[in-house]
Amino acid sequence: MNAPMILSPEALARIDAAIAKYPLGERQSAVMAALTIAQDEKGWLSTETMDFVARYLGMPPIAVYEAASFYTMYDLKPVGKYKLAICTNLPCALQGANVAAEHLRKKLGIGFDETTADGLFTLKEGECFGACGDAPVLLLNNKRMLCAMTPDRLDALLKDLN
Repeated sequence: MNAPMILSPEALARIDAAIAKYPLGERQSAVMAALTIAQDEKGWLSTETMDFVARYLGMPPIAVYEAASFYTMYDLKPVGKYKLAICTNLPCALQGANVAAEHLRKKLGIGFDETTADGLFTLKEGECFGACGDAPVLLLNNKRMLCAMTPDRLDALLKDLN
């Protein structure tokens, strides 16, 4: 590969491990894993990073952009240190997600897809996280699912993260 290295050797090794899970000649099947690894390392997915992933996997850049823009777990612009994605789909909404989301908007002083001035928090509206019985559900940095997030529990979380 003649392009400059955008990702660390460690990240590339993790992508190679993901590629190895698929049949020979099907490198592109690892696109979601590669995007996740790239985002974990870079914090978000710039066009430059997505182009690198496309070249590394041997696929058209538009195919990588399509995957990255379709799934809400990928960030196409910088986000805060803590990304808070709250599910507002109907089952969560019926169990207080809209109240929780409004509480977060007021407490943080931002709306969805915005980041606090100090760069600490980004608030996102998430799609179903598959834990409807534990609503309202919040996903922290795409990795940690928090359930039954009432305003009081949200306040405790924000305090712990500050």
